[in-house]
Order: sequence, then structure tokens, then C-alpha cells
Amino acid sequence: MTRISMTVDGTRYEDAVEPRLLLVHYLRDHLGLTGTPVGCDTSNCGACTVELDGDSVKSCSVLAVQADGGEVTTVQGLASDGEWTPLQTAFHEQHALQCGYCTPGMIMAARDLLKENPGPTAEEVRHGLEGNLCRCTGYQNIVRAVLAAAAEERRRAPAPQPSATGRPMTGTGPAPIGAGQEART
Repeated sequence: MTRISMTVDGTRYEDAVEPRLLLVHYLRDHLGLTGTPVGCDTSNCGACTVELDGDSVKSCSVLAVQADGGEVTTVQGLASDGEWTPLQTAFHEQHALQCGYCTPGMIMAARDLLKENPGPTAEEVRHGLEGNLCRCTGYQNIVRAVLAAAAEERRRAPAPQPSATGRPMTGTGPAPIGAGQEART
């Protein structure tokens, strides 16, 4: 047995586990977090996608010992005070699920996609989710849900703060000195 400790959905856990135990089985069988399903057990379907240290991973291809010292977020850890995230809400409102088996992995993969690209096109969403399989929906409503969530996140984002001149700062001006530039005298 190997001792591990990790934070899962904001709670710190310490356990002794077999070195060959997969993260998905640790989450489900040891912690009782069954929101992460076991899909194919070969990393082909993406149903078991979680975040490990901020990156999306298929938990059936990660050993629990590899997550030692890390921070894991599952679909069960997304809601705050009973409030769904815009992504979870959009999946519900856009009917982006039928049987629901792939939904946790789709939401976690979409979350990772939106961190990298907060304003994706439909094609970018399809490309970003290509490692996650759904046998029921045909993907159209999933793509719509991700686009709706992206729009809602942008709507909720704080407005740009004005600069000293009173004009909004857009980030399109010259790079500050030290970012690959020499000072001019």
C-alpha cells in the first residue's frame, strides 16, 4: 500500500491505496464520488474526465498515486452553495443530455476548453470535445450548451476598468518595457 493525500472538490483526503488503483476508482470506491462514471476504462470515451491541478484528464488513465499532492475537481465539486455553474445550467437549458452518462465528462472537458478559449466558435467546441463520446445526442445540443455557457460567462465578466485617461483599457497597446523590448532614450 502507498500513502497518498490530495484535495478533491475542496476537501483534503489521506489514504493508503494500492499503487495500481486508478483515480476514477479512488474517487468512486474510496471517496463515494460517483458523479464521475467509469465509461470505457481505456480513455477512449471521456466520461470520466476530471480536473487534476487545473488540467482536464481522463481519470481512468491516471493512477491515484499520480494525483498524490494534487488538487482534483469533479463535476460534483462545481456547484457552489447549490448554485450550478453557467456551464451546468446551459447543459440543462439546452437539453445537452439524454441518458446523462457522458455529461460529467463533457462538462469537465468543456470547462477546460472555455478556460483556454472563452469565446469559441461552434467548430472550436467540436474540436475541443472530440475526445469525449456521446452516443445519444448527436452533439448539436452539447455544442449549443457550451456556446451558451461561454456567452453567459462573458456577460458575467466584470467590465474593463478605465485607464487614467478615462478610456477603457483594452490590452491592445504596446507591450510594457521588459516584455521583449528595450527602453528607448
